[in-house]
Amino acid sequence: MATILERSEQAAAPPFEHLVLDFLAYLELERGLSRNTLEAYRSDLLQLGRFLDDRGVAATSATAAEIADFLSGLAIGNGRPAASPATIHRKAACLRSFYRHLRREGVRDSDPTSTLRAPRRGRRLPHVLARGEVAKLIEQPKGTTPTALRDRALLELMYASGLRVSEVIGLEIADIDLDAQFLRARGKGSKERIVPFGRAALEAVRLFLTRGRAHLIRERQEAHVFVNFRGTALTRQGLYKIVQRHAATAGLADRMSPHTLRHSFATHLLAGGCDLRAVQEMLGHADVATTQLYTHLSSERLKDVYFKAHPRATL
Repeated sequence: MATILERSEQAAAPPFEHLVLDFLAYLELERGLSRNTLEAYRSDLLQLGRFLDDRGVAATSATAAEIADFLSGLAIGNGRPAASPATIHRKAACLRSFYRHLRREGVRDSDPTSTLRAPRRGRRLPHVLARGEVAKLIEQPKGTTPTALRDRALLELMYASGLRVSEVIGLEIADIDLDAQFLRARGKGSKERIVPFGRAALEAVRLFLTRGRAHLIRERQEAHVFVNFRGTALTRQGLYKIVQRHAATAGLADRMSPHTLRHSFATHLLAGGCDLRAVQEMLGHADVATTQLYTHLSSERLKDVYFKAHPRATL
């Protein structure tokens, strides 16, 4: 797939697309946003462009009312499924950033999004596994084949460190310090952080690196820790299939995604008394409010345990 900069060289693109591509190039080079985020922003802006074009309005002259109408139409649906508050919130953030960029570059004299108010995002609690369910999942990879050792190490490390999917598949050999039991994760916006991991993950990763990985890479040069049967870096789809396969065997398929282990990691740490700021640092959250969601989730789980265990909690 062509890079954002390569796309900007396509002279046939209409003026609005040139503005979009220039903005995406800025985000890519100056702010280091991920490809997935750039593609989402590109889709959002092209959707706005089509909306304005239907009204005969240029993006460079759009008013605050027209931007608000665009977002309101998404919320209503207008014959299509209505967008969720979270989706509209993301699109509004994209538009704010885009029009600030246009003003900074002198394309516009004013910012039509300066007074924009997007709907508040709903507080949806993520699903987490109980500790016993995590243990059952991790025990699914059986035997000492290279792929079984890889899968066990993968599941152990995801639960032990709370890594995002992109961070797991991007993990390289040089990023793991087995002696110190620390790893370096490359998070959103190219931000790096140091995350510890426990003995169970240490033993599983060490076993995979010493007895399994060499059989998968077969003499080829590959820096990534987790590889597929061809010896190349594991993809998002590959990781998802591995997690789903073992979740199905454990009877957890309908409640499980790779991110569930990250949610479980955070919730179990907080339930065990870990400091909120420490969990925020390990998760790589820019805002502690994002981490506080797990505090609420943890209290809900503790309440469930209480009502099941206390002899006089129910009559």
